[in-house]
Amino acid sequence: MQPTEKLYFTDSGLLEFTASVLDVTGGPEGARVLLDRTAFYPTGGGQPHDTGRIGGAEVIDVIEDDAGTIIHVLKERGGIEVGSVVRGVLDRERRLDHLQQHSGQHILSQAFVQACGAETRSFHLGAETSTIDVELQAPSAEHMRAAEDVANAIIFEDRPMRVHLVSEEEAARLPLRKESALRGTIRVIEVERFDWSPCGGTHAKRTGQIGLIAIKSFERVKKMARVEFVCGARALKDYRLANNTALTVARLFSTERDATPELVKRALDENKSIRKRLRGLAELAVIPEASTLLSTAPATGDFKIVEAIFEDRDADELRLLAAKLAQLEPSIALLGSRDQGSARLVFARSATLSQNMGELLSESCRVLGGRGGGRPDLAQGGGPAIEKLHEAITLAAEKIRIGSAR
Repeated sequence: MQPTEKLYFTDSGLLEFTASVLDVTGGPEGARVLLDRTAFYPTGGGQPHDTGRIGGAEVIDVIEDDAGTIIHVLKERGGIEVGSVVRGVLDRERRLDHLQQHSGQHILSQAFVQACGAETRSFHLGAETSTIDVELQAPSAEHMRAAEDVANAIIFEDRPMRVHLVSEEEAARLPLRKESALRGTIRVIEVERFDWSPCGGTHAKRTGQIGLIAIKSFERVKKMARVEFVCGARALKDYRLANNTALTVARLFSTERDATPELVKRALDENKSIRKRLRGLAELAVIPEASTLLSTAPATGDFKIVEAIFEDRDADELRLLAAKLAQLEPSIALLGSRDQGSARLVFARSATLSQNMGELLSESCRVLGGRGGGRPDLAQGGGPAIEKLHEAITLAAEKIRIGSAR
């Protein structure tokens, strides 16, 4: 089979075309169609495939084999027959989106070279955002802003982007940002007076079509920087989402959008201070509660076992009470709570005792259909079986009594 003529190679803006059907396999529930030429881009080079319709049938995947033949996977056959001439129509929004992201990647990669001396080693075009891995071992916000500024300056100048189909010898004379692994005719994308890069993907005709490049985040991965970015319509969508979030927060504080960071910081500091004071008060309040529980708890040898189940007490409250019980006199606290639709357990013992709370709690958590563990003196966990909370605590208490009787 001859390689398929790739119409997108010379015109990434082509959204409709006609072609002859060379082969069709499959039945009414799905088909694989080969055409003599196509504008549908197949998955490859970090870029997903196009979608659309061929002869009225929905295109759900596009694949290129090793021979350069492009296979169109259709949801249904739609009456397509070998030898017929069909009309292909691409999903405009998907093509434009991929075109903006891929073109933006070329510019951003060269911007990192110029601003930071950092080469791009990989590219991934995702459904919501895209990423590049660049050779920056200690990435910073300053690096990101510098590259972003260079990239957007090129976009705002609306420079031409040209496609060149060249031989290996001609490619060797071009200032390519990266070498091509291909042999024979090589497709090179030029951004006027800025970047030359071999690439088989879809690209804009001018940089202004990209609209904007915005770096969302970055992280250090395998001695490189993984940079997450959005271009064009994705950048607008991301701005709207971020702006709406900022305005919502501003309304909560009854202030202007740009004043919210300082107010949020102040609120967090105040909350931290209040939580510290509340913890101090809780530690005082838990003393009489712990004393009452100990006064009614049965003794087992030279220590007491406190079994108690509460409603809507979180793990922090249970830990505080369990620790206070173990501190006031030799005892083991087996505490449970029905909290937010699940069962919680906290087990603790006094320092003078030797029972392993971590092992004991793990067994009890299995009764609850969950898991947990911890140190020999303090452990916590839980599970979804709220109705078995009493059974789980009783099991632990019996094991302690049996162990102490030996």
